[in-house]
Amino acid sequence: MRAASLSLVGIGVIALQFAAAAAEPASAPPLKILLIAGGCCHDYATQTRLLEEGIEARTRADVEVVHNPDRSTKAVFSIYEKDDWAKGYDVVIHDECSADVTDRPYVARILQAHRDGVPAVNLHCAMHSYRWSDFRQPVPVGNDNAGWYEMLGLQSTGHGPQAPIDVTYTGTAHPVTRGLSSWRTINEELYNNVRLFPQAQTLATGRQLQTPRPPKDAPADPAVKPVTAEAVVVWTNAYGPKRTRIFSTTLGHNNETVGDPRYLDLVTRGVLWAAGKLADDGTPAAGYTAAR
Repeated sequence: MRAASLSLVGIGVIALQFAAAAAEPASAPPLKILLIAGGCCHDYATQTRLLEEGIEARTRADVEVVHNPDRSTKAVFSIYEKDDWAKGYDVVIHDECSADVTDRPYVARILQAHRDGVPAVNLHCAMHSYRWSDFRQPVPVGNDNAGWYEMLGLQSTGHGPQAPIDVTYTGTAHPVTRGLSSWRTINEELYNNVRLFPQAQTLATGRQLQTPRPPKDAPADPAVKPVTAEAVVVWTNAYGPKRTRIFSTTLGHNNETVGDPRYLDLVTRGVLWAAGKLADDGTPAAGYTAAR
């Protein structure tokens, strides 16, 4: 694994006490985390590095990166061709942007691993992947095109402009967000909410000023005033018959956000919670404080 860059993440590590004052004995094996990234619209080469370094600096973990440099909406990953693709991993982080991948058996193999109990963390464009048919309407549970959304726990179909998002933590009693402070992002994309599924629990909402877009080929109307859009941006889900732990956030379009200590603190807590290694106070469970 690549060595952590403390210049990027040290502030958040100290603020949230992810690093112990004294070295903690390595009483537990490191979490094995699989980070899968690639596809349209993002600098995944940089963002996978930021995530790998940030997570490994905050908890006892080994992050294995599978990155497909394909920058189209049809990026696929050879690892998903095996039925047991997630075997041996404690958590899978989905950071792919594969909106036009519609191969049903391929997607079913991804989902089966999580139905069988492998926890998942879903970031940003993962919410807009593996969709087909009339996905812009609320999908009923059990529909042919509902599988990915059922795993996520929330259905989103698009986003507004790049503008700052005011993130407010609402699930303040939850271990993932306990003690975290609400914050404002740099320019980011606020994903819409078409449907929140019954087993999902909202942990944070985002508010963003958005100027309505004029009709195609029409000039912008200076009289049109911005409106405030609001959406769920952080949540958990209990997926499938085993109620597999799923953590998701729609934040994370730009490198500056992915490298922000507040974002890395949040994602790391999501990983630990999904793996069952997060204490009630939001700190890593015994044996999982970073030794770096």
